[in-house]
Amino acid sequence: MQGVIERRRSYLKLMRKLTLRKGSFTVDDLAVSAGIPRSTARDWIARLADEGCLTVLKQPHGRAPSRYAATNAIPRTACRKIFTAVDGDMVEIVHECLSSACAAYCARHHSKALPSIRVIREGTILREFVKMGLYDAKVGLWPDPAVAVTGIWQEENEIVQRIRSIGGPAFSLTGMMGQAEGVLKVDTVRHEHSTEGCIRTLALQHVIIGIDNTDGIEGGATFALAIALLDYLSEISGTFPIGHHIAMLWQDLPEKTTGNACSAIELAVIPERTELIRKAVLRFIADESVSDEWGIAFHKGFIIPGDLHEFGIRVRSSHVTSHEARACAGKCGTFTAGGAGIIGALAAIGLAHDPEDLVITPVV
Repeated sequence: MQGVIERRRSYLKLMRKLTLRKGSFTVDDLAVSAGIPRSTARDWIARLADEGCLTVLKQPHGRAPSRYAATNAIPRTACRKIFTAVDGDMVEIVHECLSSACAAYCARHHSKALPSIRVIREGTILREFVKMGLYDAKVGLWPDPAVAVTGIWQEENEIVQRIRSIGGPAFSLTGMMGQAEGVLKVDTVRHEHSTEGCIRTLALQHVIIGIDNTDGIEGGATFALAIALLDYLSEISGTFPIGHHIAMLWQDLPEKTTGNACSAIELAVIPERTELIRKAVLRFIADESVSDEWGIAFHKGFIIPGDLHEFGIRVRSSHVTSHEARACAGKCGTFTAGGAGIIGALAAIGLAHDPEDLVITPVV
């Protein structure tokens, strides 16, 4: 069923683009643009026309085919993606918006309604970390929050988050969130003074991947390879990219190439694909690294162990050995592979959730 939902969203988006660009489109236009058989394009056009998403502008006449248009070429949702990952009794909610202002608005109101929620906003991406449970939160006009997470729990392989809202957030809950990539289903109930809804998403596995020492005197850059890796992994079905981080390490390291920076990337994956992702990371870095001393670290979960965080802080200001890195990785359940680069790779994971301005500034 999820595949059908994803295809519906993809084809409808393409039909809206064709409407904006050409004013209307034919079955052949959709088939060519989507790379699908003509019969498949015809079936989807018929289905979406029945749902009221399309209108027939011209009936077939002679050799001229029917022409269609999306009933509303304006994007129907400000919510690009909503997905969730689980680590013990904690849930990470990732919401990618079309607008950074919308992400900032939700971050402000969610944290006001539930002070225990941890919020990280990076541009249009809003990340929230909340403990499973039920919460009582009042919503209303300012100074009350307009939207609140009132519950989050797991049902088999799905996460259910309950949201209460009014005004604009209520409009988003009833009309937009269900169209976001990653959402399986949204059920809403209108009350006298608010709207409440349950959003269902898959319970994904969060992964943090640290990378270092992939460059050399002759070229290469760890940050660039990390971004390329994130882009590569995001093409694998069942993966949801989250972000990329850079941290500056000890500047007095004698064997450093240039700036001595490491990188970490984060993504959420269908649990059954975690091992496939780990192997893909190993293969990609081994093939693409300029240096033979490359190193990777692979950590499952978004909760960073204290020992791992302390290791990252230490690598920013002093000399640390590969032996110490492997000992820390073993203690924290983090997989490592490669040469001396495992030191920076492990540190990158430990520092992944520290303030950006702090970790990109070298310790002096």
